[in-house]
Amino acid sequence: MTAQAQGYALRFISGKYQGGEFPLKMDREIIIGRSSDLDMVLVEDMVSRKHAKISTNGGQVIIQDLGSTNGTFVNGEKIKRVRLREGDRILIGTSIIKLVSVDGVSSDAVPAMPPAAKSDELGVAQPTHSPKRTVSGARSMAGSIDEIPLPDLMQLLSTSKKSGVLEIQTGAQTGRIYMRKGQVYYATIEGAFDVNPRKAIYRMLCWDSGAFELQPPDDKEFLEELDEPTEGLLMEAMRQLDEIRRLEPDLPGREEALVITKPLVASLRELSPEQLDLVQLVHNYGKVSEVVDKAPTTDLKTYEALVVLLKQKVVTVA
Repeated sequence: MTAQAQGYALRFISGKYQGGEFPLKMDREIIIGRSSDLDMVLVEDMVSRKHAKISTNGGQVIIQDLGSTNGTFVNGEKIKRVRLREGDRILIGTSIIKLVSVDGVSSDAVPAMPPAAKSDELGVAQPTHSPKRTVSGARSMAGSIDEIPLPDLMQLLSTSKKSGVLEIQTGAQTGRIYMRKGQVYYATIEGAFDVNPRKAIYRMLCWDSGAFELQPPDDKEFLEELDEPTEGLLMEAMRQLDEIRRLEPDLPGREEALVITKPLVASLRELSPEQLDLVQLVHNYGKVSEVVDKAPTTDLKTYEALVVLLKQKVVTVA
């Protein structure tokens, strides 16, 4: 599809208008804000009366912040004026909006957004998919990490200095990331203290499917709070993910069992302290998932040590 404004729409992938689409037309501009007389009305406290403007001129889609109190963010960066490209994610208030390509939409399209979003002039297309998770009652932000990867979401929350507890559900697991003004200060998976917060945040940032919801701030206090910049945590998590993927061909599945090799030929005195600790965990617990969870080091360091033990035949898959 050619890069023409009439072939684009704003798709709400998180927030109270999640699932709605707002088609854009050539050589038009829309004003977004809380005021009821605007083109797109987002009724929430974090949205200014006149928050941002999107114009479609000469085949380009331009977004401009209108001096809003809480700012307009594109792909995690606070902007004043920038050209949008397909796939870009915009954060206004608690709504995450994605610029998507669509077929031409007539001006009398059936509205799909709540009445609070004015769409009688530009029209709103029916959403192409339903949210994977419905959250009842008031919510600040919710959506799918299939739609917006967790590292991208974390960058948006960090740059916009959001506070709260980001709850992520993937499969049967539930993780929580605690944030204070955009800074991650704690993380937990299933509330377990076996997995320390640094290991938990690295592991969760590798999840690629599931649902998220940003809940209100929690006043719990933790003995071990993280103090690294969120950007640094994200970069380290991505580095570790790349390294773990490289090791995957040599790793057993998390549900498999490990045992110490008998007879044990390898010399234990040649092992590092981390590798010796891992041998003890294999002896005590056996199952790969339990060994990895209880290891004091990150998943990457644990997997690296495990690969060495397997290759030296100190441990083997039962």
